[in-house]
Amino acid sequence: MISFNNLLIVAAIAVAVPLLLGLVPAIRVPPVVLEIVGGVIVGPTVLGWVHLDVSVRVTSDLGLGFLLFLAGFEIDLWQFDRRVLSLAGRAFVLSAALALVVAFGLQLGGQVRDGLLVGITLMATALGVLVPILKDVGLTGTDFGRLIMAAGSVAELVPLVLLSVFFSVSSTDPSVELGLLAGFAAFTLAVVVVTQRASGWGRLRMAVQALDNTSSQLRVRMAITLALALAVVADHFGLATILGAFLAGVIVRRADEGSGSHEEFRGKLEAIGFGFLVPVFFVSTGVALDIGALFRSTRAVIAVPVFLVALLVTRGVPALLYVRVVGRTRAVAAGLMQSTSLTFIVVATTIGVETGHQRASTAAALVVAGLLSVVIYPLVALKILERDIGHDVPKLTPPDRAHLDPPTGEGLL
Repeated sequence: MISFNNLLIVAAIAVAVPLLLGLVPAIRVPPVVLEIVGGVIVGPTVLGWVHLDVSVRVTSDLGLGFLLFLAGFEIDLWQFDRRVLSLAGRAFVLSAALALVVAFGLQLGGQVRDGLLVGITLMATALGVLVPILKDVGLTGTDFGRLIMAAGSVAELVPLVLLSVFFSVSSTDPSVELGLLAGFAAFTLAVVVVTQRASGWGRLRMAVQALDNTSSQLRVRMAITLALALAVVADHFGLATILGAFLAGVIVRRADEGSGSHEEFRGKLEAIGFGFLVPVFFVSTGVALDIGALFRSTRAVIAVPVFLVALLVTRGVPALLYVRVVGRTRAVAAGLMQSTSLTFIVVATTIGVETGHQRASTAAALVVAGLLSVVIYPLVALKILERDIGHDVPKLTPPDRAHLDPPTGEGLL
């Protein structure tokens, strides 16, 4: 019989973290940081109370899948102006180039085992961490906030696709990899077409809506089933299951946007994910994190500040492209926010260690650098913004409105 003792302790930490943050508002760090730290404390490295048995591993894997599903559900590139996406896209191309140069330089210096994996890891931004911060200070509806969210969306989507393609296929032949990706893309496109058409079928739509708020919770069941289906299909194509879960989130959002209860539906999905599965994944990540390997290696300890600076270089420097439209000070703040990364680092290092592309010590150094980036960079960015515009943060006014509000009122750029 499966024991749930370890899972109970993990769940207790998932409850304790938000409760602590609610009772002690002075602790201003994202919950994910404390969840991972809590996992380290109860894990084999410190107290040894929790081990990754079957119940924890299965729930953690489900949490990872649901995390990526919710990440896809959050991304809505269609809400951004084409020119905003163009600027964010150019910045990401520069970021990707810098990330690969830095990563392969570290590989040549013997610091990392696989430069491509580290390069892809350094390309990402923790959009899930930034959105609540932007909401808290009232910046999501501003031109500055929309630019940050567009850049973060691109920097979450592209690295995930690259990670799935290059580090989960069974063949190393690039032509085979591209063929597998093309086949999966064709299948996903077919699912999109069918989903969009089905949403227009009157009787089916009425039946789904009628059963949505009953004990069947049909829309939630359909969303989870689609996520599982695409994850299974991605695995059959030799791609990472997380890519299927992520794309399922994107598809479900597009199919559901026209409904009148979209926010209620989002709340149900987030209750399943953030209410249980996702925090189990993050606490389990802390349990599995080999902090001992980090401190046994001088090279790994040195790698922590190196990776922290590398994030700032690869994600922060490209924000200089924003100077013309938001001003120098806000471009610096944007660079710091873009340099915030953790969720993708956790996912990438998990895959890297499992596939043998990454040492446990390197993975631990990357995760610790990600934790520090979440704690340091957004805080410094907000301090810069406060100095620039005073205390009225929600009314962010750039130095030159002519760059932001053209006479037609079309918005940014």
